[in-house]
Amino acid sequence: MKFNRRKMLKHFAIATFAAPFVGVGYGYFEAGWIEVTKTTVPVPRLPNAFDGLRLAVLADIHHSQMTHLDFVREVVDKTNALTPDMIFLVGDFVEGITGESYFEPCFSELAHLDAPMGVFAVPGNHDYWNRILSYQAALKKTNIQDVTNNGIWVRKGESRLRIGGVDDLWCGHPSLPPALGDMRADDTCLLLCHNPDFVEGITDVRVGLVLSGHTHGGQVRIPFYGGPVPSRFGTKYLKGLIQGPVAQVYVSRGLGTVSVPFRFRARPEIALLTLTN
Repeated sequence: MKFNRRKMLKHFAIATFAAPFVGVGYGYFEAGWIEVTKTTVPVPRLPNAFDGLRLAVLADIHHSQMTHLDFVREVVDKTNALTPDMIFLVGDFVEGITGESYFEPCFSELAHLDAPMGVFAVPGNHDYWNRILSYQAALKKTNIQDVTNNGIWVRKGESRLRIGGVDDLWCGHPSLPPALGDMRADDTCLLLCHNPDFVEGITDVRVGLVLSGHTHGGQVRIPFYGGPVPSRFGTKYLKGLIQGPVAQVYVSRGLGTVSVPFRFRARPEIALLTLTN
């Protein structure tokens, strides 16, 4: 075949011009392409009765003009189809300068989440930025349990497991003692905490596992460069199961988006964790 330099340059010019549009189109597509990740997590002092417990972790929904209610419904349906024992909602439910108006419809859909051992929630920084009182009012209209600086016991026979939560690290006043409550040395706590940076300050070994979001897995991860990660510790708490100084944390990539309605190499995630002892 005869080499045609002019034709090659023409095709190269077209490809160069089209590449940004293809990239944007893919980024928009990936933002709606939910991935269910499944991870087995050993938890210290987990009672035998809770061995095999299945948790769904949902983070950073960011319901807004960019993340539509149909997407929230899809998240709810996909989560319920996994039949988890518990569901943890770890903050940042809305987004945008009119975010306050999105709390009610978002929680109207999240109210359909179904888990036999409960659905639990804590707020994130965006929930504060969009008026935390509106978040609290919308949450109270559901059966979702607010564990902000608080905790409850879940029991199976004579065994018990602490479910606790703390306020947002950036905008709230996170307090671990009330989340742990009257725990004994041989108990363990599953702790909801929006911002994984909080893990760096945990010194209480009774925290067996922290569930977080906030980083979006970077949201847009450029090859050889990465992307912005809202953490004091760089990419340490980017995503997945990470060991902190004392406690381990699972950091969800989250579901919605901020700033731009795109994701690249950071698909929205519903995390399904199976706990073992």
